[in-house]
Amino acid sequence: MAAGEFWSTFGERLKSIIAWSWTYLWAAWFILVALLIYILRGPLKISENMSTATMYLNGLSPKFYMALTATSSLISGLILVFEWYYFKKNGSSFIEQVSLNHISPLIGVESDPNSSSQNSVPECKVWKNPLSLFRGAEYQRLCEETGKEALTYYDMNLSAQDHQTLFICDDDIGKPEYEIMQRAWRERNPDTRKNLAHEALEKNAECVPALILLAEEQSRSVVEVEDLFKQALKYADVAYKKSQQALEMGHNVDGLHKRNTNLLIYIKRRLGMCARKLGKLKEAAKVFRDLMKEFPMMSVFNIHENLIEVLLELQSYADVQAVLAKYDDISLPKSATICYTAALLKARAVSERLQEQQLPPGAPNKRNLSAAELGAIDAIHRAVEFNPHVPKYLLETKALILPPEHILKRGDSEAIAYAYFHLRHWKRVDGALELLQSSWEGTFRLIPYPLEKGHLFYPYPQCTEAADRELLPSFHELSVYPKRELPFFLLFTAGLCTFMAVLTFLVHQYPESTALVAKMAIQWISLPFSYLLDKLEALLPSNLLQQLTKI
Repeated sequence: MAAGEFWSTFGERLKSIIAWSWTYLWAAWFILVALLIYILRGPLKISENMSTATMYLNGLSPKFYMALTATSSLISGLILVFEWYYFKKNGSSFIEQVSLNHISPLIGVESDPNSSSQNSVPECKVWKNPLSLFRGAEYQRLCEETGKEALTYYDMNLSAQDHQTLFICDDDIGKPEYEIMQRAWRERNPDTRKNLAHEALEKNAECVPALILLAEEQSRSVVEVEDLFKQALKYADVAYKKSQQALEMGHNVDGLHKRNTNLLIYIKRRLGMCARKLGKLKEAAKVFRDLMKEFPMMSVFNIHENLIEVLLELQSYADVQAVLAKYDDISLPKSATICYTAALLKARAVSERLQEQQLPPGAPNKRNLSAAELGAIDAIHRAVEFNPHVPKYLLETKALILPPEHILKRGDSEAIAYAYFHLRHWKRVDGALELLQSSWEGTFRLIPYPLEKGHLFYPYPQCTEAADRELLPSFHELSVYPKRELPFFLLFTAGLCTFMAVLTFLVHQYPESTALVAKMAIQWISLPFSYLLDKLEALLPSNLLQQLTKI
């Protein structure tokens, strides 16, 4: 057994040595070819041919060189434009990808598996936006006014999957209205979805999922949405109580009761959002509070974020602080709403004094700050580390769009969703935006670079850019963090294009001076090579073959 293991280990080592030698064999081949050409320089008449070529090139007119440099500048410019477009779209260099994926295997160089795993984008968990808008009353109106689709197909497909998960159960088999709604949730065409919902209501006027679909997509105003949801609430409440009674009696209706619970929570939450949009703030706050008390285990719906936004609109900052004390816990997942609302409350307490000090942007002077003021700045740093995209929208240096139906925590989509609903709250607090502007950039001095370690949170995920590109519409300029470094080939093509353009101009304007400078530069560059050739001539004279033939 020992001998067998020895020979197997020896064979593996021999294979690895052979593979390594083949990897660098092309370099040895190149050196051998160069040496052979040098030895055969006499029979091949390389010197005479070089002299002839030099005389021919010297006889060409300046117009030829101008055309040559102009063509080179044009080609390098086209390569630069394509490289820049590919980099903006895919975040990498086209030349680099071609060399790694196609050229390297041909010359026997294997790509690093670690680098390929880094280039492959891992999946990020996408969350339902707790403050998502209504499709018919809000998203569709924007599309009709501007002709721009606010929602991507990927985002709407995720919503369809959510609806199928929440509003469909195994007990619906054999019920024609629910089977129709299964088709409706999977349908891509909005008109077909609405027609199927009406067809389901014809089968059963108390089909709650059909009423939800029509309220979300067909209603043209928030008032119409509220009316349909109130009608759906009446039927959903009855179904929920029936399934709860059946569950208490020992019947196996867990799936049905879970579906009815999801319907009831969804409808009540959307009714609370309708009340918020219609200005009935106290009613909306009561709806969200009741939901959190009645269904405390449903924290996955993030109803507390709806309650925080309504309380901020009511300017009930003490109640907001109480909600944050409950949900800003280390064991619970964070969100931009929690982190930035905590920063807003601390900034509200100290913003007036900091505003009087007129802090310079980016570098607040911490020498004369109190503990509360330092806490406010630290809270802003904490929020910015969690989601660095938000300040640009709050400071209105980047244009806002309608938020998507799903968000990626710590991503650009979450930043848009937060700023869309909370910008007004920051503006209401005097000095809060000024404090944010003067201190948010200081966060990046606290975060280790490269982002392999976080400061207060986990390292910033690398998958946010790809996921946000799927969630956000194409007309939106995506916010990317951290900023990608320009690849080498993009910088190389930019330098080459600039150099050839300058050379074309010099050849056109000053042909004689440019030719003189070019000759001098070539002479300077050729000096080391001439020195090496002289040394080789001493070792390997040109009549070496003749001497060898005489032996």
